[in-house]
Amino acid sequence: MKKIVNDPATIVADALRGMAAAHPDLLRITEDPAVVARLDAPVAGKVAVVSGGGSGHEPLHGGFVGRGMLDAACPGAVFTSPTPDQVQAAVAQVSGGAGVLLVVKNYTGDVLNFETAAELAAADGIDVRTVVIDDDVAVQDSTWTAGRRGVGGTVLLEKIVGAAAEAGADLDTCERLARTVVANVRSMGMALTAPTVPHVGTPSFELADDEMEVGIGIHGEPGRRRVALENADGIVAGLLDPILADLPFGSGDRVLLFTNSMGGTPLLELYLAHGLAEAALASRGIEVTRRLVGPYITSLEMQGISLTLLRLDDELTALWDAPVHTAALRWGV
Repeated sequence: MKKIVNDPATIVADALRGMAAAHPDLLRITEDPAVVARLDAPVAGKVAVVSGGGSGHEPLHGGFVGRGMLDAACPGAVFTSPTPDQVQAAVAQVSGGAGVLLVVKNYTGDVLNFETAAELAAADGIDVRTVVIDDDVAVQDSTWTAGRRGVGGTVLLEKIVGAAAEAGADLDTCERLARTVVANVRSMGMALTAPTVPHVGTPSFELADDEMEVGIGIHGEPGRRRVALENADGIVAGLLDPILADLPFGSGDRVLLFTNSMGGTPLLELYLAHGLAEAALASRGIEVTRRLVGPYITSLEMQGISLTLLRLDDELTALWDAPVHTAALRWGV
């Protein structure tokens, strides 16, 4: 294992200190329990949007804390759910009196721990709602989930709901929008290599030089199938076809296409894949009207990509376009 690290046991805390040093104008970071909050939180009268999960998926979630997106994020250990006390502390730090929306990826530990924190916050008199995202079409169940996993759609959900909350939407509206996104977003990913968790020191799975894993999860979970390595056309089709069939998407739909690096894929290959995906969608009469390309929800250094499609309407499009100012997403400001 080759990594830029001092001690695997302290890698998350060390990284959070570096994040605090890099973004003192945006973030307030506490270590015990670990919480990344926007600098001006709590914002009085604003719905607070809180998310979190295991570290190793950067910039998710701490990189999306800021104006127009998340009010706070709870970083767990690498590939490990945050604890209920972390989530409870985050809620307490950013609650501005208008309620709190918890955005939770569908992993068993995340769901249970956020649920416990929501109950504790409710006992303190805070109106807390929870929305679970499960956009991965690769599998129905996996090692970490009951049902589908939450993956790339999480980024889009956090942006859209965060924009609504920033504009003054109430908690009912934010929850409705979150559930609309969940109902209209689908994702699937693939890998050429596995990630190596620092405290483990060995890859999460083994692939031969002429193999790829299709349908992987963001924690290095095995995929839907292991097949011979294909060219870019085959890879994109193998991801896009199940996504299109699942919702289903159809001719005349307007969509946001999110082409994501799993951490180790260079932009050269990512843009190539994105172009192929756009062309494939156009051939089906599906119009890509909004785009996101880059490493926004990663799996450490995994080499691979994921594709996410969100069906758009005018309301979702306007919220996507709204200003955002975070460490990882920034436009309109």
